[in-house]
Amino acid sequence: MQSDARIHLAPGKTTLVHSRLSKRVRKHGLQTFKDYVELVHSDPEERRAMVVALTTNHTHFFRENHHFDHLKATAMPWLQRQASTKPVRIWSAGCSSGEEVYTIAMCLRGPDRASGAWIDRADVKLLATDLSPLVVETARRGVYSASTVQPIPAPYRSSWIRPEGADFVVADEIKKMVTARVLNLFEPWPMRQKYDVIFCRNVMIYFDDEAKAELEARFVDMLVPGGYLYIGHSERLIGAAAARMKPAGHTIYIKES
Repeated sequence: MQSDARIHLAPGKTTLVHSRLSKRVRKHGLQTFKDYVELVHSDPEERRAMVVALTTNHTHFFRENHHFDHLKATAMPWLQRQASTKPVRIWSAGCSSGEEVYTIAMCLRGPDRASGAWIDRADVKLLATDLSPLVVETARRGVYSASTVQPIPAPYRSSWIRPEGADFVVADEIKKMVTARVLNLFEPWPMRQKYDVIFCRNVMIYFDDEAKAELEARFVDMLVPGGYLYIGHSERLIGAAAARMKPAGHTIYIKES
């Protein structure tokens, strides 16, 4: 797991590992965790499934809302200026089941359909990536339960979420802004363009300091000058990345021009 996805589990995580992997053990009809370890060593697909099981992050719409307040008040006016001369690109790295990237898209569109007219005149695209094919497929579908969409503020919910049977679906105007892909952050990235905004929240908690520093440096390289990086509430930049970014709010950083 350390070599495949750079996941570092500190001592004392035995209970977490047991609770996350018990379902995998039962799924394969195995009797012991020792049997499961042998399976993981011999089966690359199960090794990926194990990493996904251990790192799947529960999320919700408008989580850590101060990030979205900053996005709307500070980053969005800058993005609108950027959009007048160039494509705008935003990346949700470790997107889980899509709530984060759709929250970003709704913030850009605004609380009503008229307020997002600038999006239709510009080239604005959002990339959502995760290690888990299952959660990426959920993000692509954009279908959520009533309890999942409940945290969305009412004006955004009425404009950009529609009922479909017992579920709720993200509006096409929001979904068409987003491309969801499976990606291991420690493998080569296929993207060639730079990004104006990167969200990578509550992902780096799974990595040791060496892996964090490597990933953060790559994120900084991938940002345009003046671009923003949003990280999780318990995370901080370390190493060379910290010297190249300036704090712009709590767990928000701007790349020096």
